[in-house]
Amino acid sequence: MRPEISQAVELLRQNDPAALERALALLQETVFSFSMKVCGQREDAEDTMQEVLLKSVPYLPRFDSPQALTVWLYKVAKNRCLMSRRQSKFAPRRELALDELMPDRHELESLIGSNGESPEASALRGERAQWLRDAILRLPPPYRLILVLHDMEELSNQEIAKITDLRAGTVRVRLHRARLYLRNELARRGAFHAGKRRRGKAAPKPEEKPHRCRELFAALSDYLDEKMDDSMCEKMEAHMGDCRPCQAFLATLEQTIAQCRQTPSACPDRRKAEKIRRALLSKFRTTIAARKSRA
Repeated sequence: MRPEISQAVELLRQNDPAALERALALLQETVFSFSMKVCGQREDAEDTMQEVLLKSVPYLPRFDSPQALTVWLYKVAKNRCLMSRRQSKFAPRRELALDELMPDRHELESLIGSNGESPEASALRGERAQWLRDAILRLPPPYRLILVLHDMEELSNQEIAKITDLRAGTVRVRLHRARLYLRNELARRGAFHAGKRRRGKAAPKPEEKPHRCRELFAALSDYLDEKMDDSMCEKMEAHMGDCRPCQAFLATLEQTIAQCRQTPSACPDRRKAEKIRRALLSKFRTTIAARKSRA
């Protein structure tokens, strides 16, 4: 859970005008940042920020749990983003199949001896960050939403399940496939340094898949997130100990996840945010006055 929402709940409890304005500013920043990652369009993110906060203001006094407010905000923001008029031109509407996301044997072999990130990519971190943003917008919306909520907004599987009305198992499957997709897109751009193939071995056909590794590829995210049971974890680690290509692939997947988590949050336009906040403050005070009169 993002610390901004916990801070906002604490500020709302103070019942002080300055604290209230700061709480609303934190919520604006949270909703705008999330919406930018999902929608990819500043206009949609600004519209979502305004609509979500206007809907939320009458209910804010009732929230004394940061987790409850988190689920509420993201659920409303998610619905607004998915109904956006300005859809990303990159986003396909399809399912991501695990077989399509698995590397072929040639790619796995090429990773042996790799140190992960290439020197060129290290020198062009800004460009690599743009590659990641573009790849996120290419993700089909159901996968993009899960990845943003988990790896960028730091929500738990249980919170995401409540927001999306999905089972926790489905959340894990979509998260893993979204991560694999991003990792493959970065690899296609040359973000990871490939080792040299050993002499004397012909390159296998590109369509060959490492069948021995397939079961473990489906569980890589559970392994990295420590969501795997002990027996499967032992099996994974035994395989990794003998499979250098899988070790290298896992390292590039870890780097992809780390870059998602390190992506800076976008900030709304200060003047627009202040204008919206004034309207929100007025509506909040009206709500509080009405509740007091009824009491």
